[in-house]
Amino acid sequence: MNREEDGGDEVVCLDESFFINDDYQLTTFTFGSQVLHLFCLQSASRQLVWPGAMLMNDYLSKNPDVLQASSILELGSGVGVTGILCSRFCREVLLTDHNEEVLKILKKNIEHHTSSENPNSDAGLAVAKLEWGNSDQINKIIQKYPVEQFLRLKGRGQCKFILAYVSRAKSMDSMVLNEATRHGLLINEIVGTRSVVGNLEGVIFEVTLK
Repeated sequence: MNREEDGGDEVVCLDESFFINDDYQLTTFTFGSQVLHLFCLQSASRQLVWPGAMLMNDYLSKNPDVLQASSILELGSGVGVTGILCSRFCREVLLTDHNEEVLKILKKNIEHHTSSENPNSDAGLAVAKLEWGNSDQINKIIQKYPVEQFLRLKGRGQCKFILAYVSRAKSMDSMVLNEATRHGLLINEIVGTRSVVGNLEGVIFEVTLK
């Protein structure tokens, strides 16, 4: 685990060794009326569920209509707390992460959810490895799941990206907005979603193609 100082902000960077631990413990998470039971590391269950996931799940549990009849691609799924919640409201979910150890826990949680917790769920749950920017992995996902075709068919303003952003370094705040604009995306803050998660300020953004 490394710590970096950035203009007074403390940025915590976790290397892969942090996740190498098979001491899983079943942990309960409650979002509105939805209760999830997920395996997390016994010594680090809170660290493995990032503040952004808690913010996102709180929003989705209060606004399940945004997921109805949707196909979901989640980036950085971690232990699966958001993707599995989404599966209760939408058609299908593809959960992705880049860390092999995290993928083990993610697959274990999906197996637990589909076999014992919610065997009659209509949503399909699948897992794929995806390191952001890795073209080989992106192409494999596109070949198996028609993500690119889906984006084109839905057209501008129809395919939405929901981003739960938690400010961990002030230098990143403007960068998120600037990068979205640079890549031809329209990013809008969803009114009423600003809140404090732990001691961090967070907000939900809706991102669409211009």
